[in-house]
Amino acid sequence: MSLPSTTEIIEDLEFFDDWEDRYKYIIDLGKSLSPMDDALKTELRLVKGCQSSVWIDPREEGNLMTFLVDSDAIIVRGLLALVMAAYDKKTAAEIDAFDINAYFTELDLERHLSPTRGNGLKSIVARIQAMAKAAL
Repeated sequence: MSLPSTTEIIEDLEFFDDWEDRYKYIIDLGKSLSPMDDALKTELRLVKGCQSSVWIDPREEGNLMTFLVDSDAIIVRGLLALVMAAYDKKTAAEIDAFDINAYFTELDLERHLSPTRGNGLKSIVARIQAMAKAAL
């Protein structure tokens, strides 16, 4: 199953009245991510700075960057899905140009994540942005 666009996610989340329902939606998005084989969950792919274990395996399809991602926490898999909606199957230039902070502001995430989850999300984004910059 493919993820909805960032615009669709923003619109979907606006539909919910409370954050409990929004969290359920985000968790459901995470369930739609392809699972990562345990053999790929290596130290090299592990994102530092996350409370939970998060792995990112970058791949290239032509000039597009794709990412296989996983986490041992269901809410973090959901957060990964939000990030993948923004970055997966995009060129390095598109990733570099995308205003992820404006997207997160639209989602109203920062007020509803613990500081450690927020820092972990920043680490995930920084890792992907560094991969994109290296590919430019």
